[in-house]
Amino acid sequence: MKILVRLPNWLGDMIMSLGAIQALQEVYPGASISVIAKKGIHPLLDFFPSLSHQFVFSKQEYPGIKGAWIFGKEIRKTERFDLFVCMPDSFSSAIMAYATGARERIGYNKEMRSVLLTRAFSKNQGQHRVEEYIDLVAQYSGRKLPPPDNIFLKAPPSHKEKFIAVNINSEASSRRLPIPKAVSILTALQKNMDRKLVLVGVKDQLPYVEQVMQNMLSTNNIENRCGKTTLAELVACFSSASAVLTTDSGPAHLANALGTNTVVLHGADNERETAPYNDAHHFGLRLGQLSCEPCVKNKCVLYGLPKCLELLDEGLIVETVKKVV
Repeated sequence: MKILVRLPNWLGDMIMSLGAIQALQEVYPGASISVIAKKGIHPLLDFFPSLSHQFVFSKQEYPGIKGAWIFGKEIRKTERFDLFVCMPDSFSSAIMAYATGARERIGYNKEMRSVLLTRAFSKNQGQHRVEEYIDLVAQYSGRKLPPPDNIFLKAPPSHKEKFIAVNINSEASSRRLPIPKAVSILTALQKNMDRKLVLVGVKDQLPYVEQVMQNMLSTNNIENRCGKTTLAELVACFSSASAVLTTDSGPAHLANALGTNTVVLHGADNERETAPYNDAHHFGLRLGQLSCEPCVKNKCVLYGLPKCLELLDEGLIVETVKKVV
């Protein structure tokens, strides 16, 4: 059996899809499993279970619905698949599935795309995202698939070094630390920890991180690697870090799936559905005092800046990082 999986488009969701990959291997032992990953986060596939084909989809090279169709047709020329598992809920991903000519095409019933899928399923609400992806496989196969205890990437060999990796960023402003709060937390860590702080992030986040650095009274024992690491280098960084302190974001899921103790500052996210999955390595902190928590919005509507993050206690953050280190 030849299976093609269209992976989610975001780093954290891509990691949370690992459970579904494992489920497919369990339900269809011996099947050939291939994937489609978005360009930019595709290097993460080097740390996935063994795959037959890795197709890399670039929205810049294949824009819009037409681009998704052309990309699917090109895959069809390479290989014919028995099953296409469509993890994104978008219409364009269903167009891509149809264009591949896969005999069976499955996904959740969203965006009026049922006509393009051979079977479309209803999404059970309130599940963790890991379980949501697994449930798609379960509904199609008719198998009861209990959620896994853990999901792990294939971490490279490493030894723990005396530094703490810190991610103050997020694509959504409601989950990104405001500059004064980031400065306050970093200063508290400087004063109370005997370890170097390594700031990480993608290139687009560098101006924000530089503003934080400019507002620090001292940058002693802080290294800014934001925008300077490839995804593979970030994997190596997290694997060797004593701990990772981060907002709820893709890097939080990455560190957690590598087995590194991860302290997560939860803002607008709903941790019951999207927190890093491995409980033994997830140490979540939430204010829990505002009626709007969690709002699950990308922008803080009530306060402008996320008060749920602004009011988190620096002392508690430091003590939690000390504990997990």
